[in-house]
Amino acid sequence: MPTPELSPVALDFVRRGVVFDAHVDAIGRAVDLGCDLGLRGTSGHFDLVRAAEGGVGVWVNVLWVDPEQHLDRSFDRAVRMLRAVHELEAQHPDRFRLVGNAGQLDVARRAGLIGGIPSIEGGHAIECDLGKLEWLFEHGLRGMTLVWNNHLPWIRSCQDGAGANVPPGIDEFGRAVVQLMNVCGMLVDVSHASERAFYDVVSASSAPVLASHSGCKALHDHPRNLTNDQLRTLAKHGGVCGIVFHPGFLDAEARAEEARVRETAEYKNRAGANDAERFVSSQDVMRRQARPMALKRLIDHIVHAVEIAGVAHVALGSDFDGIERGPEGLEDASRYGVLLEALLQRGFTPSEVEQMAGLNLRRVFADATAIGTFAFVRTRESIAAPSLDTVSGEAGQPALSE
Repeated sequence: MPTPELSPVALDFVRRGVVFDAHVDAIGRAVDLGCDLGLRGTSGHFDLVRAAEGGVGVWVNVLWVDPEQHLDRSFDRAVRMLRAVHELEAQHPDRFRLVGNAGQLDVARRAGLIGGIPSIEGGHAIECDLGKLEWLFEHGLRGMTLVWNNHLPWIRSCQDGAGANVPPGIDEFGRAVVQLMNVCGMLVDVSHASERAFYDVVSASSAPVLASHSGCKALHDHPRNLTNDQLRTLAKHGGVCGIVFHPGFLDAEARAEEARVRETAEYKNRAGANDAERFVSSQDVMRRQARPMALKRLIDHIVHAVEIAGVAHVALGSDFDGIERGPEGLEDASRYGVLLEALLQRGFTPSEVEQMAGLNLRRVFADATAIGTFAFVRTRESIAAPSLDTVSGEAGQPALSE
């Protein structure tokens, strides 16, 4: 659909790059499809060109390790994806810079660069080894969504099916993970966690906690969404909830519509030689076949989160390229301005919109990373061939895959 005309205030937001997106999965397209995210893409949701057009100043570079494909070598996969983020910086130093704390972020923004913050999605990537988490931090990792939809021995996800060996929330190792992240200076992310795990993590963390890409359970009773009490608890401890763009998390009818499309012959027979290509095809099919979800529904979730948690504790977490589609009007990263304009039209002040668009996340990132002392290891060689003996403290570990 054509981009609606933006007001001078929204255009100024876009020009200044005020958007800080807490959750973007685009780096997977670089790793699996060879996409250069420095160029305008013809598929997917996010690249540096479209992000700049949409007013993005910072994005969290999500390293999602698919447990169905990579569980037995999940650390290797995370390292490969982290390497790809460094390579994106090396290929496009005039557009993109990795940042490890708020000071580095501000320097990058003053230079007109889009900032990148690498973050793992799913704690299975550290393979129950704090040494591997430390190594990843030393090489640029600055956040981790502690659990994805697969339960771990030390943390329960929001999904059903946990066995007797999975704690209701987090166990002692889980607390050690959170505490190490605090000491290093990393964003602790509770999206995908069970309710008990959510509260256990908030209690264990000495820094504000992030829910990077979630909705409001009061508006749609989906397991990935947060209750009103969870939203209040995040706010009480200084944290932020990034409202996700995924229609299936935001609206029951949209979720049912997506389920309908997945049963069609076109969706089931979508093209692609591998899972990454088929996911891109699924995005195309879903955009064509599914009835759009009105942008208003996303705004409703933002409004509700503000009413419960306060405007200082609400942000944006699109999940672009981890989802098949966005709401109507938010088809890709070039269109964040449409969302900012809709928030202004809903009655938020320019100051409130700028808070939610980016300043709240900058505050939490600053608080989380304030005590971190390590600098990035920026050479590709250091990422390509670490010694796992020094990472794990144990001999006989597998070598990193290329």
